[in-house]
Amino acid sequence: MSPLWKRSDSEPSDSGPSDSKPSDSGPSDSKPSDAKPAESKPVLVKAAPQVAGGPGNPVRKAFSSPLASVFVIAMTVLWTIPTLGLLVTSLRPKQDVTSSGWWSALLHPDFGLGNYHSVLFEGGPGVSAGLMPFLVNSLAISVPATVFPLVLAAMAAYALAWVRFRGSDAVFFTVFALQVVPLQMALIPLLRLFSSGAHLGSLTVIPAVDLKGSYAPVWLAHTMFAMPLAVFLLHNFIAQLPRDLMEAAVVDGASHFKIFRSIVLPLSAPALASFAIFQFLWVWNDLLVALTFAGGTPEVAPMTVRLAQLSGSLGGRWELLTAGAFLSIIVPLIVFFSLQRYFVRGLLAGSVKG
Repeated sequence: MSPLWKRSDSEPSDSGPSDSKPSDSGPSDSKPSDAKPAESKPVLVKAAPQVAGGPGNPVRKAFSSPLASVFVIAMTVLWTIPTLGLLVTSLRPKQDVTSSGWWSALLHPDFGLGNYHSVLFEGGPGVSAGLMPFLVNSLAISVPATVFPLVLAAMAAYALAWVRFRGSDAVFFTVFALQVVPLQMALIPLLRLFSSGAHLGSLTVIPAVDLKGSYAPVWLAHTMFAMPLAVFLLHNFIAQLPRDLMEAAVVDGASHFKIFRSIVLPLSAPALASFAIFQFLWVWNDLLVALTFAGGTPEVAPMTVRLAQLSGSLGGRWELLTAGAFLSIIVPLIVFFSLQRYFVRGLLAGSVKG
């Protein structure tokens, strides 16, 4: 690694022209002078910065080569083939699904939307109702379970990053350490807390709350489980906002709420969108938390619960299973592609400086 500053010996000397006059004596009387020549002073010149990922970087060249592009395209195609098979199978009639593979439909296409109508409004073997009410339940669970931790974590991240108080670092590292706690360890204690409360002997610390048959326990559980990662991601982004901008707002008389609403939230859109994608996908695809806290009741059960019931113990009716599975991935795909431009910027928040 080259030093930040280096010495240049090619600079001219600081000493001015010689003021000595020629001697009046002739050439035979001249004597060599005893004075030493003036030494040039070292001049500091700023070295050009070296960019690690510059055009000459071999790693960057390797990933920009045509071979790397062909490899990425091939992996993308291979990754997409199962989804294509799922879509083709969901559009084929039952007799074709049971008699041949999905790739044969590319040569002899026979597609229709009858499977989607059946799975949405009629149900399947052992299932009386269709998926439409459970699709609404999934939206009713996923949207609030994404918004609640996002709002709470954004306020907590701003407080830990810009509002200095005693023990703020300890609080942040404690929240960060909570990410290592497995979710499965907290399911039963949290369920008992909701159902019977918390007691110290005969003293009731937290009273029991009757939340059966509602979305509230699922919202609370997902919010609690999402808070550590949300605070960590948003804190890293918000802490790197320009200090001069915050100080200027304080000088202008802005309160913390005004700074948070008018400055921090607009500038933190990439990190907020990145976490929103993660949280929405997690809640939408969740089955364990929904079964634990919603109890599988039809009034609040999400789509994943009904898909598990639709598959049955033998996994029959592939045409209905594939239609229901493809319906379950449409909404996450819409959310992901609509917020895709913020995704990479949000993930890299806090990873580099400058």
